[in-house]
Amino acid sequence: MEANYRWQIRPENPEAWVLAQELNLPNEIAAILVNRGIKKSEEAASFLYGRLPDLHNPFLMRGMKEAVNRIWQAIARKERIVVFGDYDVDGMLSVVMLVKGLRSLGGQVDYFIPDRMKDGYGLKIHHLPHILEMKANLLISVDCGIKATDFVEEGKKNGLEVIITDHHHPGDELPGAVAVLNPVVESSGYPDKNLAGVGVAFKLIQALFLERGTSQDLTPFLKLASIGTVADVASLQGENRILVREGLNRLKEVKTPGLKSLLDISGITTRTVNEVDLGFRLGPRINAAGRLGETELALQLFFSDSEEECAELVKKLNQLNNTRQRIEEKILKEAVEKIKSKKLDERYRLLVLGSENWHRGVIGIVASKIKELFYRPVILFAYENGRAYGSGRSLPDLSLIDLINECSSLLVNFGGHEQAIGCTLNQSELLPFKEKINRLAAEMITDDLLQKKLLIDGRLNFSAITPSFLEFYSRLLPFGVGNRRPVFVAEAVDVLGEPVILKNRHLKFWARQGGRVLEVMAWDKAGLRTELKRGEMLDLVYSLQVSDYRGKSQVHLNVEDARTHLM
Repeated sequence: MEANYRWQIRPENPEAWVLAQELNLPNEIAAILVNRGIKKSEEAASFLYGRLPDLHNPFLMRGMKEAVNRIWQAIARKERIVVFGDYDVDGMLSVVMLVKGLRSLGGQVDYFIPDRMKDGYGLKIHHLPHILEMKANLLISVDCGIKATDFVEEGKKNGLEVIITDHHHPGDELPGAVAVLNPVVESSGYPDKNLAGVGVAFKLIQALFLERGTSQDLTPFLKLASIGTVADVASLQGENRILVREGLNRLKEVKTPGLKSLLDISGITTRTVNEVDLGFRLGPRINAAGRLGETELALQLFFSDSEEECAELVKKLNQLNNTRQRIEEKILKEAVEKIKSKKLDERYRLLVLGSENWHRGVIGIVASKIKELFYRPVILFAYENGRAYGSGRSLPDLSLIDLINECSSLLVNFGGHEQAIGCTLNQSELLPFKEKINRLAAEMITDDLLQKKLLIDGRLNFSAITPSFLEFYSRLLPFGVGNRRPVFVAEAVDVLGEPVILKNRHLKFWARQGGRVLEVMAWDKAGLRTELKRGEMLDLVYSLQVSDYRGKSQVHLNVEDARTHLM
């Protein structure tokens, strides 16, 4: 059996043994922590057991004191505050959180989110007349604004003060705002650089409550922060980990009609919500509204107190999500046909392609899928009115924002981070852009980067998957970027019985090692049925899936890869 990946089994590390002794952990759990760069006992204890009181003081962030003072001043003077946000899940939920938080403190607050298709990303000068029409005295940006130097200066001339909250990388200079809250900025002084937009908004709310000694419950904000953090694919270490874990705990009990309706239509009201639900069930339904230019539907869902209205709103969001999926499937099919017919994956180390028929609201999702299919970085463009609107996704260990920055002279604007970027350029510059970025890619992207690798945390025989091990394993949750689901290898595993095909896509079979039999699922690997025959002996690379049924843990294995065991 031919493996799909190059297996990289992490070697045993003496530091893992020391950590296991210090915290009384199973060696395999300690090895996982060390593999994630968590080697000190204090860091490991925080990672495994960190709770809400362990969050950093929000006033450690540069500008927080100034932001809080100005907001309280606006509340006292009954000034009009406008919260300006981005149209993705992170941005929309940041708006909801901050508007609700400020209103609970007596603020007169409105909000504005630009239209993805008409306005594009970010806080721009052409938004200023509309903001001034809203009679705003103070504007607070969420999940955007770090490059809005022109807007801030023009706003000052018109009597509008601005507070920026963001988590994206800054430009050459920071906006001259009342305060800039962004942990990524080198001078921020904040210990955690990985907060999503909702995380920064949460810290501002936390600081506002602390300043006045308000003991208001943070539960509603934690629920939304957990969804936004996972949907924005933020690293699940540090404070993000605490926000998501605490939010998930509180999602066990939901009272607000909007969130309740969303959980219901997503089919997860009868079980515990997990991080996969946030990223693949709740997030996409909210995100569909922003991607297809209907952000108000999602916002009203969270602001409405009417169960009937919320039930109707989630139906519309669900329909939008279905529409988004159909558009996405069509673009994916067209893109794959282009790549294969022109053999682009054989000619280029970075794939760049576009069409005037592609919807720019969903090309980022398609870029992610193409990246996995051809295992190379991808930038897709949608052409509209002489402009090319791009969205790119990268591979591990390759910073796409650095690559795109080298082409900045050809771009109208761009932004993002190592793994995902957005950019706009004039179509007349598209050919020079392709030539330059392909030349850079040829120099920077090595054969090794384009080799699929399967990082394996270590060997874990079936006999080691005990109740005690599973208890510690549960402490590693939630999994995601920065804390990927652990992957193990078990050698000399027997396939029992013929694998069963499910929905023409998946395989299910039973496997035995050393007398222990476990259920195995091979998701989207139905093509392996001819190789996974009864009696076959395999080396099996797998991840664990643990579910609770009537209070009892049930375990099955998810196949990551497999190859014939060599005696």
